[in-house]
Amino acid sequence: MKFTAGNCGPKVRSDCYVEIIPQEVGGINLTLESKVLPHYGDSIKEKIDQVLKFYEVENVKIDVKDYGAFDWILLARLESAIRLMTGSTSEYLPEILSENTLSTKKDRNRFSRLYLPGNSPKMMINAGLHKPKGIILDLEDAVAFPKKSEARFIVRNALRACKFYGAERMVRINQGKMGLEDLDYIVPHGVNLILIPKCESDDQIHLVNSRIEAIKSHLAISHSIWLMPIVESALGVANAFSIAKAASNVAALAIGLEDYTADLGTRRTNDATESYYARCQLVNAAKAAGIQAIDSVFSDVGDQEALKQNVLKSKSLGFDGMGCIHPRQIHVIHENYAPDDTDIEKSKKIYLAFKDAQKRGLGVVSLGTKMIDPPVVKRAETTINMAIETGKLDKNWEACYE
Repeated sequence: MKFTAGNCGPKVRSDCYVEIIPQEVGGINLTLESKVLPHYGDSIKEKIDQVLKFYEVENVKIDVKDYGAFDWILLARLESAIRLMTGSTSEYLPEILSENTLSTKKDRNRFSRLYLPGNSPKMMINAGLHKPKGIILDLEDAVAFPKKSEARFIVRNALRACKFYGAERMVRINQGKMGLEDLDYIVPHGVNLILIPKCESDDQIHLVNSRIEAIKSHLAISHSIWLMPIVESALGVANAFSIAKAASNVAALAIGLEDYTADLGTRRTNDATESYYARCQLVNAAKAAGIQAIDSVFSDVGDQEALKQNVLKSKSLGFDGMGCIHPRQIHVIHENYAPDDTDIEKSKKIYLAFKDAQKRGLGVVSLGTKMIDPPVVKRAETTINMAIETGKLDKNWEACYE
């Protein structure tokens, strides 16, 4: 019987394939194929030997096909195959894997988030260079069922080893029991936000949080881990508000329109009339709970104009951001979720009037003949922050008014 992990073939890049066959005797019989064998063969063999010794593997035939895999990818593939063979639950985390320590705030801007398949490490290596606000390592729909186990090791090591250039580190877990098991692989390793798919009740939030808290308590983890439930059914839409307010670490509520329209028995269209009610319900539920509303992905990666119109409609409904499935969509999302010049100028005037009133000790803020209440000031600050983050306003803009 053989145990395998990874991908192989002429089109594979930045990955490797591991095949292990147990033997009764004979020690370690290693075959290594790699284009960099003359330069890095000894180093690769040393790392393989390190993992085999950790798991006390003594008699195996092991074939490794290297396609330019980073160390953390090689180690994830080896560990996955060995644990399939041995049934071991010991966690192997060598020193080469550095700990990511970036923490994020609940109200952080999340107007773009890029989905990456959890079993495709080549996509993770440079994903942060495209500057999405968040990177989602997907363990659910983007991973074929037979590959879900090994994807956990890739996602775990990517959380520890990949530099995402400031993007929030997100993971979409699987549904039900499998999703709860996914948490063991991501909670200890620097995940910032967890997406809960097919969410239909607040009970699902409580189950996930119970598992998260148990893991954090056992390992003395203190950093916040935010949740983003994804509503993807008619029942989920009906229960959106109870889901949104289920726990204090629910930072955003998202909608998944592919599954939602399938649940309705209708077809998803670019003008989105079939999902108008659901999107409005979700936005209202999120805002009532004081959290962000995140729109669905736009699946046609080749139609940038249709994406732009979708973003503008999404923004007009009150959404704070949306998902994307290709890096080319990020710029369009940022550019069109960004406030326009009129909104920026108006927000600057409101913010400056508020600051001036504070300096003068006034309890009432006015701009011209209009009174300005706290929610308006907060919205102006949000607009200014988004303008800065999207490059439409210099972060030192106030200096021009001093």
